[in-house]
Amino acid sequence: MKKVSTYSYMPYRPLFTEVGNPYICRVVPSETTIFFEWLPEETEIYEIFCRERGNGEFFKVGETKETSFTIVDLKTETDYEFYVTAGETRSRIRLARPGEVVGMVVNYLHPEDEAYVFSGRYLCSPSLLKHPDGYMLASMDIYGMSMPQTMTLVYRSDDNGKTWQYQCELFPCFWGKLFLHRGAVYMLSVNTEYGDLLISKSIDGGKSFCEPVILIRGGNGKNNEAGVHKNPQPVVEFEGRLWNTMEWGCWGRGFGVMVMSASVEDDLMNPDSWSFSEPLCYDENWEGVPKGKSNGNIEGSLVPIDGELYNMMRYDMSMLTPNHGLMLAYRVNTKNPEAPLEFAKAIPFMANHAKFTIKYDEISKQYYTIANRILDSENSFSRNLQSLFVSENGWDWQLKCDLIDRRNEDREKIGFQYVDFEFDGDDIIYLCRTAMNGAHTFHDSNYQTFHRIENFRD
Repeated sequence: MKKVSTYSYMPYRPLFTEVGNPYICRVVPSETTIFFEWLPEETEIYEIFCRERGNGEFFKVGETKETSFTIVDLKTETDYEFYVTAGETRSRIRLARPGEVVGMVVNYLHPEDEAYVFSGRYLCSPSLLKHPDGYMLASMDIYGMSMPQTMTLVYRSDDNGKTWQYQCELFPCFWGKLFLHRGAVYMLSVNTEYGDLLISKSIDGGKSFCEPVILIRGGNGKNNEAGVHKNPQPVVEFEGRLWNTMEWGCWGRGFGVMVMSASVEDDLMNPDSWSFSEPLCYDENWEGVPKGKSNGNIEGSLVPIDGELYNMMRYDMSMLTPNHGLMLAYRVNTKNPEAPLEFAKAIPFMANHAKFTIKYDEISKQYYTIANRILDSENSFSRNLQSLFVSENGWDWQLKCDLIDRRNEDREKIGFQYVDFEFDGDDIIYLCRTAMNGAHTFHDSNYQTFHRIENFRD
């Protein structure tokens, strides 16, 4: 064996883990079909086999010379097992459940499919990048409570999100955000939950990424030990520097809010290029916040407002009264990037219990975000209502419209959350962590779906 000197794989093959040949790299169920793709093998013909889960023998449903196939005429809301053969070799047996879904499915993972069990069971952390050359990249990590959480999948679309193709897998990579700087694609991530902060670079449009470098050491990867916490939020250019939000801490012990930054002229792959602000911990005595215990803030969004840079942050109000309805804003010291953030104010916001991203639209001169609207204290953690919000000044927010409303369905099993979005001409495009059609919970998503809001300014 030789030293591992890469970060991207096609596919990643952990020792003692059978990933299968052919390797199924994408699964897309619809109401009565299962479409899936695999990586090519040296064979003239592939044969596809399927059965209802645990029901009788597998039977051949077709053959093809291509590296994709659609199994048709299936029962909706029914679990199926399937695999593909190439001569004497066979893929892993994969699981899928046909049923209704919203948007365009980029990828699907059945909650009991063990294809990525070395990392997790659910699709998390959507990151979307629209490249100036016209193609899109979408990434998602494989999550599971008390599991390693170390794998990220990357997909590409060359037709404005109508179809998607497998690109590569990144390992170890979690909570990753794709971003573009001077023609190169970067991935900013951690190696695992609360672990080391990493950055990697691609010069071939996301097909492969170089070995990552460690920007800051994190914790030990345990969810009850403090370390680096982040999420796929935009990397923002402001006053000649690139900025991103992060935190230090963990649930139950609280989070200190931070930012990281580097000059736009510096080599982003050099750890010495980056500066980190000192963590600022939450204080219940701040003006405008309710008294009581809170884990503080996570998953901020950096937003230029009135010539200054603010971190607008999700706020843990679960143990407070009221238990929802505010986000907290912190002022970034852009003159001293290592100085701690300064608490600015509490802002009324009816969607503060899940990640949201705020962006400024140069055309309308307004701020936009997509988030999970909260209607009452009894349903403050529900994520089955997804809405578009708008603000003229960054401080005062109002509902623009609801995008997905499934309040009439099981809130414990339905979720449309953690949107990463971009402006695309007159449209907003976004990638969503979607849980429905047999998801483990609303939080533990089985889909990553792509959406387009046409003429959003109207």
